[in-house]
Amino acid sequence: MTAPAPTTPRLVIQPVGDGYVPGVCNIGPWEIRRRRIGGVLMLAAAALLLAGLIALHAPAIARALVLLPAWGGAFSWLQARRRFCGAYAMRGISNFGTTHGTINAVAGDAAHQADISALMRMTRDSFAIGMVITVVAVLLPF
Repeated sequence: MTAPAPTTPRLVIQPVGDGYVPGVCNIGPWEIRRRRIGGVLMLAAAALLLAGLIALHAPAIARALVLLPAWGGAFSWLQARRRFCGAYAMRGISNFGTTHGTINAVAGDAAHQADISALMRMTRDSFAIGMVITVVAVLLPF
């Protein structure tokens, strides 16, 4: 008879109280909706800026200005997608209420460090998305 294969331990992420999961989720549906709207508006602003620069026959390098609203839009969109607010991570808070005023403090340095690590990853990822959009905007043959 053979012994059963050893199982590898699994990391189980459990919400803390109101739904907060360190480094994973620090906002609820109301805050997610706000960030989704902000992301759409910023990406629309990037598209309008690009259209304006093309209409003005601005030099291709001037289209690099698209980076700022594209990066901001990508960051807001990622916040909504990941259910994670960067500003809340910096401040060590979370919000799962139905209004902006339902703020809870994050308990512990380990949780705050997990949030900061998630913020750094989200900043990196949104910058990469913004750069891809910007490179495409600069290379457009107009």
